Amino acid sequence: MPWRGPQFPNEFPTLGYVRAEWIEAHCVIPDGEFAGQPFKLTDEQLLFLLWFDRLDPDTGRFVYDRGAQIVRPQKWGKGPFAASIICSEATGPVLPAGWDVNGEPVGRPWPTPWIQAAAVSEGQTDNVWFSLLPMIELGALKEAIWDTGQTRINLPNGGRIEPPTSSALSRLGQRVTFVAQDQAESWTASRGGHQLADTQRRNVAGMGGRWLETCNAWDPNEASVAQLTSESGEPGVFFDDADAGPGSVRNKADRRKMLRKVYGDSWWVDLDRIESEIQALLARSEAAQAERFFLNRKQAGEDAAFAPEKVDDAVAEFDVDDGAFITVGVDGARFADALGIVATEVETGYQWPLGIWERPEDAPDDYEHPADEIDGAMSDAFDRFDVWRVYIDPQWIDHLMEKWQGRWGNRRVLPWYTNRTSQIAWAVRRYSDDLGAGVALIQDHPKLLQHMKNARKSKVNVYDDDHRQMHTLRKDRPDSPRKIDGAMAAVLSWEARCDAVASGERPRERVVRGWN
Repeated sequence: MPWRGPQFPNEFPTLGYVRAEWIEAHCVIPDGEFAGQPFKLTDEQLLFLLWFDRLDPDTGRFVYDRGAQIVRPQKWGKGPFAASIICSEATGPVLPAGWDVNGEPVGRPWPTPWIQAAAVSEGQTDNVWFSLLPMIELGALKEAIWDTGQTRINLPNGGRIEPPTSSALSRLGQRVTFVAQDQAESWTASRGGHQLADTQRRNVAGMGGRWLETCNAWDPNEASVAQLTSESGEPGVFFDDADAGPGSVRNKADRRKMLRKVYGDSWWVDLDRIESEIQALLARSEAAQAERFFLNRKQAGEDAAFAPEKVDDAVAEFDVDDGAFITVGVDGARFADALGIVATEVETGYQWPLGIWERPEDAPDDYEHPADEIDGAMSDAFDRFDVWRVYIDPQWIDHLMEKWQGRWGNRRVLPWYTNRTSQIAWAVRRYSDDLGAGVALIQDHPKLLQHMKNARKSKVNVYDDDHRQMHTLRKDRPDSPRKIDGAMAAVLSWEARCDAVASGERPRERVVRGWN
């Protein structure tokens, strides 16, 4: 018999009620004052299950047949909630099995479930694993799942639950039926998170299973699995993300209102204690961390050189006319990392890359950025525009400076060393201030924007007039694949533009040839 159809407004068929009833009948609270008592789902958790297990009324299959992401602040209860879902996947009726005589969904268990509770480090697996073990051992599930251990849980009928990490990367082809991916905001490429997530999701797809991603708000500069999942908008994935709404983390009334929104009906959370944690982070000038951890806001870390939202706000699109009066900045290396050339129109403050070249991951040992292409980009700029000055950091590309000085003279192509601490600190400050004020505008160019967002603060022993410590730019770590050369080239180009404005320079009258 097919589904009977909606009986209430917005009703849809779901196996979520079946799963929820099973969880409340079999799972217990894993720790704390109420350890061992029945695990009762909050309305918010129940609503998540109803959506996660939503069924297509025609086919009876899951609408969200790939997986789900749930984003909540710390202490919301993601670990125990994920553990309860794992328990249901282990022995509960979680697979669609048609409809009963009343048109209600019917579920059946996996014949041989293989479940992975994954994280990118062994310590992180504790969040779910140390909720999962007592949830089984302290309640009725102990009789059905009696073989539990610190590294593996053996299930009836040959199934199992295990906690792999990126250091013991899952092999492609494992017959996994469910994957819980915890703290996905820390699953970055450098920590093996991208590879682990991709491998597990391919494995679970091969079995017709699903994955659950639980995470805190992420740093938008880190390109974590959580961020990539959220921004993908992929079909077959249910997204559940609590929005704190408007307000300032520094305003007590705003903060309390936002905390109530993101913590919902998590009755175990002491908001006064959360307030104390936030105050401690604010006292250490770590507002972004406080917002990520407790307000569920995706904020760049305090060490981000340019706030991502400021970079996005600066995006604009101009048609730069032939003969426009421009400046150019160049930074990078000849063989490694990247090389960026960024132009700035003096009149409008509009910036765009003449080119950004990155060393490919599979580059041979003798790789060199394409010299002819780089030289051609600069030549095209001089042919098309009125280039006042080129500021170039020659530390790793002195061959380019020498070539271009020989062609256009050393009054137009000048060395500008980014390792001169005071000089670069003030240049970065000027650029950052003008970017935030909307004076500097940026082309919507993916590589340039990413280089800007990749840049981190490198504090230096230079202080402004208000005794604030200043900084230059750095990568998040020396061997990081996240390049910043385009950002530094933008700083140099902007510094040249500032010098042109300060000196009252004007375009030279000339005839532009070869351009329509």
